[in-house]
Amino acid sequence: MQQQIDEYLTYLRLERGLSRATHEGYRCDLRQFRQFLAGRNTAAPSQVRATDVRDFLDALRTLSPPCTAPTLARKLAAIKGLFKFLEGQRMIERNPTAFLQTPRLWRQIPTTLSVSEIEQLLEAISPERLGLRDRAMLELLYGCGLRVSELVNLNIDSCHFDVGFVRCVGKGNKERIVPLGRAASDALRRYLDAQRPTLTARHPLVTSLFVNRRGTRLTRQRVWQLLRRYAQAGAIAKVIGPHTLRHSFATHLLERGADLRVVQELLGHANISTTQRYTHVDRARLKSIHQRFHPRP
Repeated sequence: MQQQIDEYLTYLRLERGLSRATHEGYRCDLRQFRQFLAGRNTAAPSQVRATDVRDFLDALRTLSPPCTAPTLARKLAAIKGLFKFLEGQRMIERNPTAFLQTPRLWRQIPTTLSVSEIEQLLEAISPERLGLRDRAMLELLYGCGLRVSELVNLNIDSCHFDVGFVRCVGKGNKERIVPLGRAASDALRRYLDAQRPTLTARHPLVTSLFVNRRGTRLTRQRVWQLLRRYAQAGAIAKVIGPHTLRHSFATHLLERGADLRVVQELLGHANISTTQRYTHVDRARLKSIHQRFHPRP
């Protein structure tokens, strides 16, 4: 079965153009599914039944901690995509996932930081050591609404200070241009002038915008670690990650009257329904509007 999985993954990379992160996620999901089938002595795709897929998902629900609903939906999507591909290539006669429906997910309101909490987070970064780099990273995450994968994949030539834009590559290898605000631009210039040359002294030809102490490209995992350290230092009680700053970017724009279509373009969302989840407002604002406009507040 591994050969068929490899052919499917090659198809996703070369013909569908999926991003590296999505491609690697599907690879892990399908490897996990193949290992589950091996425990049932099921080696060929033609031997797989719909009950095997359901039992696999049920097994994931019993893990400690159990897989979340979005994770289960992604794993099912990977499996359904595999068998649809094999059916289209006439490698199997019957698709065992043809009548399996992806569970409908509740759309959750994303966790965001207030403007004051953003300031707390940024003020917790000391300019000493690698503080200039870290300040520039968080300013970009919040100021441009970047995904963490987009941030760490930025190169020196991705930033165009003369016109005030950042060029990044998002999901599905789609390129987009995002305005570079003054605060993010200033923080980035300080890092490039005062800190990055020292970090890349041993690797002067490295193209990565954000580098570690060894002068090589920073990882997504390291950005997570740094963000949580600064959140703790800034006395922020919420559990946050890099995507929290992206959520905050979108929410603050919409709260200040930005057009939903513009925010969709800035975030790089293919479907505006994904952007609409940021149109929530906090309870205090709802209460104030109710008291102000309702005839019997």
